[in-house]
Amino acid sequence: MKIGLENKLGPYQIAALRIVAAGALLLPIAIKALGKIPVSKLPVIFLSGALGSFFPAFLFCIAEQELDSSLAGMLNSLTPIFVILIGALFFKKETPANKVTGILIAFAGSILLVLTKGPIKTTDNLINPMLVVLATVMYGTNVNIVSKYLSNLSSIQVAALALTSNAIPGILILYFTGFFSLSFSDPAIIKGTVASIVLGVGGTAIATIVFYNLVKRAGVIFSSMVTYVIPFVAIILGIYFYKEDFNWQKGACMVVILFGVYWANRRSKKAIGIRQ
Repeated sequence: MKIGLENKLGPYQIAALRIVAAGALLLPIAIKALGKIPVSKLPVIFLSGALGSFFPAFLFCIAEQELDSSLAGMLNSLTPIFVILIGALFFKKETPANKVTGILIAFAGSILLVLTKGPIKTTDNLINPMLVVLATVMYGTNVNIVSKYLSNLSSIQVAALALTSNAIPGILILYFTGFFSLSFSDPAIIKGTVASIVLGVGGTAIATIVFYNLVKRAGVIFSSMVTYVIPFVAIILGIYFYKEDFNWQKGACMVVILFGVYWANRRSKKAIGIRQ
């Protein structure tokens, strides 16, 4: 997203290109899946793609124009909390107390890990942070939808149909934002376009398939806690590519996060939430 924004592409173009690239990659699978997926499931699959990929792609990209990446990562860690809240309020799901405790521990560790990088750049514009929070609400809703309505279907087929169907409005957005009229002889535009396509293929298409499969196999709580792996990846990439320091404070925060994930996945008979 940052590379695209730095190379003459607008946030709407980057987000739309991301979805279109993901849909294009999975189009052959989607065509074959049409005859295998019940027609009644198609609106739910489209909604899942919209809440899990389409709208969050735009919300994050718009927010990233001004929002500090560390703050965005911290806010993204709210996803498991919204998974629990939305599951309890709208899907009548019970959540074991140890999972709630584990998520809160991991969330605290994630915040502390971000703070080890130094002061966070804040903004007077509260709209951008709220866009990220809205995206996490959508993630939390989508996880519950997938778990309740789509867990019995093929993960790759659901992902393919979800992304290809949402690629249609993505193409329209690219057209109306003038993307197809850009000068593709400009190296900056090429670089931004390639970055957006890579994001769509890896960060959307492949990641969505893996995520749907994870929800089916491991449940909504564990699946949503993958957000706590993001800081680990960021630190590893920072050390490898940018020679950033790794100190004991970062190590301690990572241990806290891992402990929270472990605690959340212990077996417990006590549950909180709304009973069916």
